[in-house]
Amino acid sequence: MNIMKSMLALVMLCTLLFAAGCEKDNASKDGAAPASEKAAVTEKKDAEKKDSAAKAAEKINIKVYYPDDNGMKLIAETRTIETKGDKYKAAVESLLSGAKAKGAITIIPKKAKIKSVEVKNGIATADFNDDLIKNFTGGSTGEEMLVGSIVNTLTEFPEVKSVQILLDGKKVDSLGGHLDTSAPLKRMTELL
Repeated sequence: MNIMKSMLALVMLCTLLFAAGCEKDNASKDGAAPASEKAAVTEKKDAEKKDSAAKAAEKINIKVYYPDDNGMKLIAETRTIETKGDKYKAAVESLLSGAKAKGAITIIPKKAKIKSVEVKNGIATADFNDDLIKNFTGGSTGEEMLVGSIVNTLTEFPEVKSVQILLDGKKVDSLGGHLDTSAPLKRMTELL
């Protein structure tokens, strides 16, 4: 009886060794890696994707500008923003989210949206939807504060020297009839 058990155990062991050897041979014949190697490669690729996503969604500090509650000057609010690859648009989106500091007011209409911001040769071209002027209710001072908020926020980036404001991809002479926006505007330091 012991001989039978030993023979059976030996046959099973040989079968397992043979099956393991065949798996190794098949993996090397067709160029495929064993399952454990495939899992390691997949884990490495997943880690690389997470690293590139983390780099693409970098966090930076930026100043955004709002009028003070007297409408006499602009107040800077420091914000931490997640860039997701476009720091300029992220800065304007933060500006559009509204004032949070005590003594600051939001001048930009709530329905206003930024479509894109492109920077070339020191000029940031900020393209808004037309709700920027459709729902704007300020006079000449309000218009100056609105434009100053946008221009001074974008010129916080050292590579941006001036800002061209567009509405639905087109230049406009003015946002409210008082301030010329047909050409790029430099930082409005007189409002600070």
